[in-house]
Amino acid sequence: MRVTHGLPLARKTTLGIGGPAAVFAELEDLADFPEFVALADAFPGAPICLGAGSNALVADAGCSSPVLRMNTRGVRFVGEAADGRTLVEVQAGHPLSDLVDTVVGHGLIGVEMLAGIPGTVGATPVQNVGAYGQEISDTLVEVAAWDWVLRRRVTLDAAACGLGHRTSVFKGSSRWTLLTVVFALRKCALSAPVTYRAVADRLDVPVGSRVAPAEAVEAVLAVRRGKGMVLGCSDADRRTVGSVFFSPEVTPAQAGWLRDEGASLNRFPDGSTRVSASWLMRWAGFALGGRVAEGVRVSYLHHTLVADEGASAARFTEAIGVVVQRVLEGTGVRLTPEIDFLGDWPQEGDMGED
Repeated sequence: MRVTHGLPLARKTTLGIGGPAAVFAELEDLADFPEFVALADAFPGAPICLGAGSNALVADAGCSSPVLRMNTRGVRFVGEAADGRTLVEVQAGHPLSDLVDTVVGHGLIGVEMLAGIPGTVGATPVQNVGAYGQEISDTLVEVAAWDWVLRRRVTLDAAACGLGHRTSVFKGSSRWTLLTVVFALRKCALSAPVTYRAVADRLDVPVGSRVAPAEAVEAVLAVRRGKGMVLGCSDADRRTVGSVFFSPEVTPAQAGWLRDEGASLNRFPDGSTRVSASWLMRWAGFALGGRVAEGVRVSYLHHTLVADEGASAARFTEAIGVVVQRVLEGTGVRLTPEIDFLGDWPQEGDMGED
């Protein structure tokens, strides 16, 4: 385990924002995790797992709690589920993109539509990561985690994880640090049905078609790159967390007029109808590349927020507030931030003047 004191967390996030960590630990081998437990006990506050930093906004003041980056790697094929699917155990620090490539290379389907999503596998149950018709809840079997309340390693099955739309029992909680994740994936020569029109159009097939998994991966990556939603595909928009806002749920009445206006609406596995947050931003008048707050603007390729020179956590949260207010005033739909706010944030009323 490698330990650094006072490391600027801006270096460890894709937004490039954030103050220093009192202590920053990088774990390469899960066998060393007890060392981090002992280290964390010497500091106040519950420890934070940063992962790859691709969904995090770190406070300008940094973080007084110990911060852990899981760099553990490894994919193991560990047996067969009762329904015949292949069980795959993955280390929490393993890159999600690499997992997709690995399992597709072994002829397995279930996560092919998640291609191009940044971050680690350990973060996927936290957010119930999903895109283009697939979610982690479709394939998750169980997770192994360190329980900071019980002070021991525990195993939680999928039901105990409380997976919902971009949420779980882990979201917003400091109780658990995820160590490994087990998925059940199906051996198949064809992908899951292509349910999103943009991906189907890229493949030149009707919605609902099934294609070779590798073809589905390439189509998803192409669509994501076109939106600047693959890290490194756009130098101008490189300081990004991808989606800043959840796709909000809408009522039947709201869905009616949004559909009439050509909004991007989709049904989700939880039964909800949700509208694209980026469509709402465009409808509310946010222009591609437009400045929203000092150092924060709309991406040049997609209606989401990115950081530029002069960005700070305070300015980024200001920009989030501006978007939420204008979208609410223009559409009656309230956006909710999807990103994780980490570190020592000012209490309400503590923000001083510039």
